[in-house]
Amino acid sequence: MSPSRLNALTDGVVAIVLTIMVLELKFPAQPTLQAVLDVLPLLTAYLLAFINVAIYWNNHHHLMSSARTITGGVLWANHALLFWLTLVPLVIRWIDDAGITPWPVASFGIVLILCAISYQLLERALIAAEGDASRVKTALGTGGKEWISTALYFAAIPSAFVSPYISVGCYVAVSIIWIIPDRRFEHGRTSSSE
Repeated sequence: MSPSRLNALTDGVVAIVLTIMVLELKFPAQPTLQAVLDVLPLLTAYLLAFINVAIYWNNHHHLMSSARTITGGVLWANHALLFWLTLVPLVIRWIDDAGITPWPVASFGIVLILCAISYQLLERALIAAEGDASRVKTALGTGGKEWISTALYFAAIPSAFVSPYISVGCYVAVSIIWIIPDRRFEHGRTSSSE
């Protein structure tokens, strides 16, 4: 399998995830400010979830553009990432039903951390498939952003039981860290073509 086929599969699953998320949105019950405020937590959760899924999609494309070899391990790591991404709409629905309360907010963090771990496993599987000459390995370097993100997710989960808003702050911080597409891969492609 080529990296472009794996990208196509991921594109399809991400498109479905985003579609399911948008279908969960609710219109305000009345044309009033209070009705808009009532759906604001769901809209905020949707925005944060959309940004997170988009970040994974963007970085996945950067990752695959540097990959040359797809193995069974790479396929399974990619499927693990897709599995956890498909659970994002479920936790968004729970946040809508229960509000910004500890268990739904912590569950959102659990899903995000499992996405992050799966993404890191995908990176490692690609490096293992290509060996020392791996362009992915060269581009990733030490993976500082990944480790900071994982630490914030681990901190956010128990923080939800102190204040769910602390957790939301951690999730927003991770999104800010990753909002700009990963330039390490673009730099790696430029260096290898010179």
